[in-house]
Amino acid sequence: MELKDLNTKFIGKNVIYFQSIGSTQEFAKNLKEEIQEGTVILADIQTSGVGTNDRKWFTGKEENLTMTYILYPNCNINKLSRLTILIAECMVKSIKKLYGYDLEIKKPNDIIYNNRKLAGILTETKVEGEIVKKLYIGIGFNLNQTVFPEELKEIASSLKIEFGIEFSREEIMKEFFTIFEEEYLKLIN
Repeated sequence: MELKDLNTKFIGKNVIYFQSIGSTQEFAKNLKEEIQEGTVILADIQTSGVGTNDRKWFTGKEENLTMTYILYPNCNINKLSRLTILIAECMVKSIKKLYGYDLEIKKPNDIIYNNRKLAGILTETKVEGEIVKKLYIGIGFNLNQTVFPEELKEIASSLKIEFGIEFSREEIMKEFFTIFEEEYLKLIN
């Protein structure tokens, strides 16, 4: 899969796509060979998605944005202290710019609307000393899902449930990667 007309230097230029996978995050972390920086592992369905504190992340069938992307910041870990909140801010900006909707951030890693979770962010690092060599950034974003398991109905939602329209996964990814890459490069330099 390719993201056409992508306006970034490296994030999203290489996409490894799966119709179904256990976890994009686990796949990324278990890659044996070095992979191009900014590579995105994207799946329509995750069967064992992970969130923060090893919680499960439920994904509907081909209705959501489920991805992990890999970066090689090669910088001191202290520079990345705001990273997760920065990712959330960039995603919120992307939705505002594309669709005009104001979403909220529940610190440190959730995007919410009407007190219901729309998206979660999972950042994991590979560190040598105090230098971050690899970043694995996982994002699960409920876009067009309209049915949730009973135990999630009160706490989870999707953009489609909240705003009543279909959302484009590719459009959101392209906008997000453009906004995030610029902020990320400022952060690590």
